[in-house]
Amino acid sequence: MRIAYLVNEYPKVSHSFIRREIRALEALGVEVDRYTVRAAAGPLPDASDREELEKTQQLLQGSLPPVAPALRSLASHPAAFSRAVRVVSDIARRGDRSVAHHLAYLAEACALWEQTKRRATDHVHAHFGTNSATVAWLCRLIGGPSFSFTVHGPEEFDRAPVIALREKLLAAKFVAAVSDFGRSQLLRLMPYDQWHKVKVVRCGLDSELLQQPLVPVPTAPRLVCIARLSEQKGHAILIEAASLLRDRGVNFELVLAGDGELREKLEASVRAAQLTDKVRITGYLSSENVVEELRRARAMVLPSFAEGLPVVIMEAMALARPVITTYVAGIPELVSAGKNGWLVPAGSAIALADAMSEVLQAEPDHLNKLGQHGRERVRAQHDALENARGLKAAFSAK
Repeated sequence: MRIAYLVNEYPKVSHSFIRREIRALEALGVEVDRYTVRAAAGPLPDASDREELEKTQQLLQGSLPPVAPALRSLASHPAAFSRAVRVVSDIARRGDRSVAHHLAYLAEACALWEQTKRRATDHVHAHFGTNSATVAWLCRLIGGPSFSFTVHGPEEFDRAPVIALREKLLAAKFVAAVSDFGRSQLLRLMPYDQWHKVKVVRCGLDSELLQQPLVPVPTAPRLVCIARLSEQKGHAILIEAASLLRDRGVNFELVLAGDGELREKLEASVRAAQLTDKVRITGYLSSENVVEELRRARAMVLPSFAEGLPVVIMEAMALARPVITTYVAGIPELVSAGKNGWLVPAGSAIALADAMSEVLQAEPDHLNKLGQHGRERVRAQHDALENARGLKAAFSAK
């Protein structure tokens, strides 16, 4: 079986879960070709991502869409191409991007179609229900192989009508949701007789991470937040909570591991709150450095406003670190308050500060017990190889 994996930007720092999924499928004997619509922006500190880059083919070269494949598709399959143009026009009328943008997606789909013909590809799987799923769908419309895609959220749910998510769901062979919550949101868009197409395929961790040796929780009062520096991750609330802790006289160190569009503003907020001796921003880290930061922390903090089910929570729990996070989307499917972490209302700096204070003042033995429970939970639900078995079965099903 040969599968084409399609992502809008791949590889990138935040897509380690896709790399693990692909490699798990390959371990099961599936041949996987990697495609990206465009080159991913930003550094690749992880050697595994740089290795993936060498294996990945880019559909969009430069700023111009691949016109030649589109012309060849029009000439060889005019009826199918015309049908795809009508679909593109309909999506553009209801969406927030121009017809020209969507015609570019069609050209990219033609380039993908030629590659799948050349490689005798059985099926295309896209990650995210946005542009990449559009390209996979259009490739199918002009004669390409069947397709499926994984929906993560929250963007797909927030923009469902704009990205024609319902239409993609109905056209796909199947759709994967990364959590039960995500599946429920997709079922809202589909007729009951199509519900069977939506499957829960959780993101997974590889054995290298799942089998890491246990390192006890340190006594140092250190917390770490590992996330892209963007609005939905709630860093601004985290800095407010850090100010509250400082005002309460709680001793702590807070590491913000990651980078992103809000870095300058967050650095300014740290300075304005006079927290430069308490809060440190690292920038992008390799997977090895992420593991090190988690091991050096008493707990991982993620005060997100909107999520799917964050892989970094799985990584923290695999390393037996309790998690402080929010009652958002699929997170409560993994984090249980009082068993392996703390759940607080999104947007509440006071509740977040209270939870952080509890962690900082807790006995290490208590935190180790919480961490061990989390490690067992993530091993049971998020083994990449086991989850890939279900995905492989869905690919091959008639």
